[in-house]
Amino acid sequence: YKPPTTQICNSETFLDRVRSSEKFSEASLVFMQTILEKAGLGQSTYTPEAFLRKPMNPCLEDSRREAEMVMFGAVDGLLAKTGVEGKDIGIVIVNCSIFNVVPSLCAMIVNRYKLGDTVSYNLSGMGCSAGLIAIGLAKQLLQVLNTSYAPVVSTENITENCYFGNDPSKLLCNCIFRVGGAAMLLTNLPSHHNIANYQLIHIVHNHTTTSDRSYNCIFQDEDHQGQAGVTITKDLMVVASKTIKDNMVMLGRLVLPIKEQILYVTNYIIRHFALAKVNHYVPNFRKAFDHIITHVGGKPILDEVNRNLDLTKYYMEASTMTLYRFGNTSSSSLWYGLAYLEAKGRIKRSDHVWRIAFDLG
Repeated sequence: YKPPTTQICNSETFLDRVRSSEKFSEASLVFMQTILEKAGLGQSTYTPEAFLRKPMNPCLEDSRREAEMVMFGAVDGLLAKTGVEGKDIGIVIVNCSIFNVVPSLCAMIVNRYKLGDTVSYNLSGMGCSAGLIAIGLAKQLLQVLNTSYAPVVSTENITENCYFGNDPSKLLCNCIFRVGGAAMLLTNLPSHHNIANYQLIHIVHNHTTTSDRSYNCIFQDEDHQGQAGVTITKDLMVVASKTIKDNMVMLGRLVLPIKEQILYVTNYIIRHFALAKVNHYVPNFRKAFDHIITHVGGKPILDEVNRNLDLTKYYMEASTMTLYRFGNTSSSSLWYGLAYLEAKGRIKRSDHVWRIAFDLG
């Protein structure tokens, strides 16, 4: 989904609107300006309509309007491209972490497109990783249900996510998250095997919230003045790094050439038993994948992924440019990255794509 140009908001406009709201201290304004300068976002990202008004005072109706614009815009485009009709859809999955409204976002889609008797799920509170979790859920449902179509809609509600306080750990979300969303269509129809754009092969999910450090690294709560917001702690980078490494081990067993697996295991044994002083061996996933797209949490996150996977600028380009052009659109950012590669003509038949997402849990 690409919002209208009237919602483009550069750093200067953003800072002008938050300043005019008179809800932030001077120190908070300076902090947000610093984050905007370092986060890797360009000057043409999109913010909600409510953020561009003076005074900046979003309400529930503004949040609902944003959700409808993004979801309906994405689904309209999906149905137009595929030619699928509402009567053929048997499963609907929507993920949005922060905005939980009644009727649900999933119900909004069922009502708008008159989908009838569908199996529908509304995933919330699962952050930027929820898009791939939703795809995993759709895969499992399609394995047990009759042949069907399953649209998956991934978005985040920026209007609802705005924090009007002065806690720096909560102000980060104001600076990096932007309006966006995507809709994907999965099917188990055998007749579509040769015409589908992609084939889903593996989904590898690492759940780390048994660790208190992981559980608390991103947390929605209230500050000392009762203003609700999402806290992002410094533990996020440490937790993300460890989770990526754990995921690499699990995924490597499925996709890496046997030579790479032998090199990794040999290196691990040498280091574990202190047989020799050697550096940690990073498996070369470029031998298994033609393209790698990672969640665009911000420049520090992309740098951490790059460090863990030892990728070239070419492999990081899609994620870096997605962050620059659209900002952090949460769970839908991976689809913007894939769209970037498609627009560049880089996706070829039989190419393998690895998409990485991580967030709370």
